[in-house]
Amino acid sequence: MVIINNQEGGRVLKFDISSFLTWNNFSIALDVLIIWYLVYRLIMLIRGTKAVQLAKGIVFIFIVRIIAGFLHLNALTYIVDQIVSWAVVGIIVIFQPEIRRGLERIGRTPLFGGREENAHDQSVKFIKELDKAIQYMSKRRIGALITIQQETGLDDYIETGIKLDADVSGELLINIFIPNTPLHDGAVIINNDRIAVAAAYLPLSDSTMIPKRLGTRHRAAVGISEVTDAITIVVSEETGGVTITRNGRLLLDMTREEYMKYLTAELVPKKEKGTKWYQKLFNKIWKWGAGR
Repeated sequence: MVIINNQEGGRVLKFDISSFLTWNNFSIALDVLIIWYLVYRLIMLIRGTKAVQLAKGIVFIFIVRIIAGFLHLNALTYIVDQIVSWAVVGIIVIFQPEIRRGLERIGRTPLFGGREENAHDQSVKFIKELDKAIQYMSKRRIGALITIQQETGLDDYIETGIKLDADVSGELLINIFIPNTPLHDGAVIINNDRIAVAAAYLPLSDSTMIPKRLGTRHRAAVGISEVTDAITIVVSEETGGVTITRNGRLLLDMTREEYMKYLTAELVPKKEKGTKWYQKLFNKIWKWGAGR
């Protein structure tokens, strides 16, 4: 902001954008952005762990400290200050396993273009685990109903199931659908490559286009595909056939080659071609020493 005296003796305020484009202002903005990003990554890192309760406790202590200082409660202020001064050592001792896992996760973080490659590899592994379960259950005619969330949320249906929040593995999926077990009746819902719940209830379709020979699992698979964009896999208990539904479509009795091709096309992000040489070099250095 620049003040200019006019001919009548008055003053005119003139906005000068160049006064804001200084290195000092830029460094302040950069500093704030870095802190914001680090806080965001920290929240994502501790989400779903017992460290969340620790974070709530820390926030509560700081609120108490601010109130005590404002009201001049000297004894309470002294006690809180002592707690804060020793809290760092206590946090390191108590949460040593979580801190170690967090640092390991940071060490596995892909940089300079490696994020897409990592997402691609995770999706390929996810489909392999699905295939392992599908093949086992199909050969033994074990009925299964697996719904994979896409863009449309499935929270209403997740609430009807039994919470698992587990990594997707072929062995776990097989165990869930073994007959006469508590979780086998209902649907498994997968969200963000994790098994969110088992034994969930899905809406049944009233479509007259569904063949009469198909049972409740197939009607539930078509029903969820009519109201969401989820991909649902059905293994028939009578025939062992594999069916996939999405957007109201029913792909019956798919071969292994067919459903693998479909799942790969829908779930695996394509790798970007032409990775720069410095990206390959940096990722190789970054991953050096990691287990194979």
